[in-house]
Amino acid sequence: MPELPEVETTRRGIAPHVEGREITEVIVRQARLRVPVPTDLIERLVGARIGVLARRAKYLLVPLEGEASGTLLWHLGMSGSLRMARLGELPKKHDHLDLVLDDGAILRYHDPRRFGFVDWLAGSAAQDSRLARLGPEPLSEAFDGERLFTRSRGRRLAVKPFLMDNAVVVGVGNIYAAEALFLAGIDPRRAAGRISRERYERLAAAVREVLAAAITQGGTTLRDFVGGTGEPGYFKQRLNVYGRDGQPCRRCGAELRLVTLGQRASVFCGHCQT
Repeated sequence: MPELPEVETTRRGIAPHVEGREITEVIVRQARLRVPVPTDLIERLVGARIGVLARRAKYLLVPLEGEASGTLLWHLGMSGSLRMARLGELPKKHDHLDLVLDDGAILRYHDPRRFGFVDWLAGSAAQDSRLARLGPEPLSEAFDGERLFTRSRGRRLAVKPFLMDNAVVVGVGNIYAAEALFLAGIDPRRAAGRISRERYERLAAAVREVLAAAITQGGTTLRDFVGGTGEPGYFKQRLNVYGRDGQPCRRCGAELRLVTLGQRASVFCGHCQT
């Protein structure tokens, strides 16, 4: 699933090509996504000008200026991607939606599993129910070890699913939670409420380090994710634990172990993570 670094990579990749451009045509090939494409989307978008793109958690926000000002809320789901194409470039299978721009460029949405969606927000995006209850961004000053420590008190939940709770902090999905816990030396099975403030400070720093590195590397390509320019992400080459069960730990050489936490596979080193 595209996680925060993949969505941020997409935003950075497509922003120079779409910001300030006018939408001249909207082509919907498949409207039956996780949230059906709004029936009036074409009417709303044609003639609108795209503002400065933003990201909130795993959502891409595309503000539109014009008579029908508002925001496109885009989620890439399990297998979605946005990339730039040109007029005359034939769509591929699972290319469900095109925004044709006034310079001939096309913002093209591809999603084999159709678990993603694009929705129209007429009011403030911050007030949308999908965004209003989200926790802080992990790379912002609002996220730190003190927040993790305070929110975890009395919690018996294992620390890995606790870290993946969007009410605690947004955008730390399965891959990056596993990697951050490894860097911080914390066993993902440990109860969240039994971890010290000092260790949470290390974990918060590890989350920031892992996400920043993943964004720099263009995300993690596991199946079919590509960034806005069509390039894959290369952070997979730096993974320490995710997807490496049974292989030797890069730090100590011990065999990495696989457990299930919150219905998600979790790989860790029983020697380095306690």
